[in-house]
Amino acid sequence: MNISQFANACEVSTDTVRYYEKQGIIKPAARQDNGYRKYGDADIQTLRFVRGAQSLGFSLSEILAIMPRLAEGKFARADIEQQLLNKMAQIDAHMRQLKTLKKELQATFALLTCKPELPVTSAQSTATDSGSGAGVAMAKKAFKKPVAKRL
Repeated sequence: MNISQFANACEVSTDTVRYYEKQGIIKPAARQDNGYRKYGDADIQTLRFVRGAQSLGFSLSEILAIMPRLAEGKFARADIEQQLLNKMAQIDAHMRQLKTLKKELQATFALLTCKPELPVTSAQSTATDSGSGAGVAMAKKAFKKPVAKRL
């Protein structure tokens, strides 16, 4: 089958097929006498594996790292389990990071004291690095709640 038929069978664009070939995700296709690429059933299985792994959150670089072992038949169930456990741990860490960020956003929201109709300039706020990886806008002046003075 040619590249269009292959792309249709895998539900991707021909540009995606070319990109995957260029990145080494799938091996370059053999060429027919007319110069067109020629794909087979094994290529469909490979590309479907790649797309399935992507849908589970694996990056192309993660997929590329296991492709040689997979092609050689040296990727066992234990390897699959380890990859899945690693991905779940990454997701758990990301979820913790997002929860921290959400708390920071809620805290920042609670600090807003200016009237909604008043404009705010960048000079009135600073971005701090809280360790969440995203930073959060912390207001000075217009956003801060007034602190009661002690006598």
